[in-house]
Amino acid sequence: MPRVWEVPVHDSTRVRDVRVATEEAAARAGLDEDRTAGAALVATELATNLLKHADGGRILLDLVDSARVAPGQEPTPVVQILAVDHGPGMHDVVTALRDGYSTTGSLGAGLGTCRRVADDFDLHSVPGRGTVALARIGARRGRSGTPGHPALPSVRAGGVNVPFAGAEYSGDAWAGIRSGNRVTLMLADGLGHGPDAARASSAAVEELRRSPGLPPAEILRQLDGALRDTRGAAVAVAQLDVAAGQLRFAGVGNIGARLRRGDRWQHLLSHPGIVGAHQSARVPQHRVGWEDDCLLVLHSDGLPSRWSPGPAAHSPFLDPAVVAAVIVRDASSSARPVRDDTAVAVLCPVPPDRTS
Repeated sequence: MPRVWEVPVHDSTRVRDVRVATEEAAARAGLDEDRTAGAALVATELATNLLKHADGGRILLDLVDSARVAPGQEPTPVVQILAVDHGPGMHDVVTALRDGYSTTGSLGAGLGTCRRVADDFDLHSVPGRGTVALARIGARRGRSGTPGHPALPSVRAGGVNVPFAGAEYSGDAWAGIRSGNRVTLMLADGLGHGPDAARASSAAVEELRRSPGLPPAEILRQLDGALRDTRGAAVAVAQLDVAAGQLRFAGVGNIGARLRRGDRWQHLLSHPGIVGAHQSARVPQHRVGWEDDCLLVLHSDGLPSRWSPGPAAHSPFLDPAVVAAVIVRDASSSARPVRDDTAVAVLCPVPPDRTS
């Protein structure tokens, strides 16, 4: 089962907790000493910034698949670090991202150095609404288009997974897998929460990896058998044929799905049931067109059903994991406490200047 780390950062003692959690995540990802130190540096700087500039926030750590995988090769895990806050936001993001820029009393690394150390780095900040910073660090240094690292595909998937009540394991899981011209995005929500729910959603991800090229409805039929020995799960599968510009979708249970086409949002409906327990013999499969201005959001029921997309979901340049984290942040507040694991996965085109 994949480990998920959520570290609230509201005083200086939690900065050390962030570093320790990052080192544990790096060990699970198989990072060497140098890359582990880089991950710890980035996470500690982001945690320090939460205290200095936002009066606190939270660090979310997860292991996700690297996007830079040649066709036919197994994906390698990378450490994903997300710093999320409801602070005052930044008025001058460009200056904050300059390499070596730092405010008084910080580590002297600055966001620019974080961007340089990480394989992927992105940041979204709106004055008065807060900031989300993302870094991914894998076993080998390198960005898309550099020798030894395949170019990114024309679409990319990303997500965020927040365990209920700070638990070690989330009952939700998501995966984005490429097979030829097809990119499949799946989100599974194991019944309940805790380790047993995590086993169900993890089993769904493992089964998807065995047959990523099957159509969504067929994948769900395969999953129904694979999850028979678990609690079962709500599962949604979206598969994009990049060459044909067609998106196929099928879901069972209460996984939310919204497709943005231009400025309009469309709900994609799932079929009632539970994968692995109570599933209809025939699951409807929907087919819709996919354009360069589309964006797909899948989410578990930990997210309120009436969440608002916000400006981040309309940006063509943001990393999909940043979009997912902003959606989760903006849908939560002290007046609306989270009552379950929450996962959001996003599929969107890669801006033309970032595909190579």
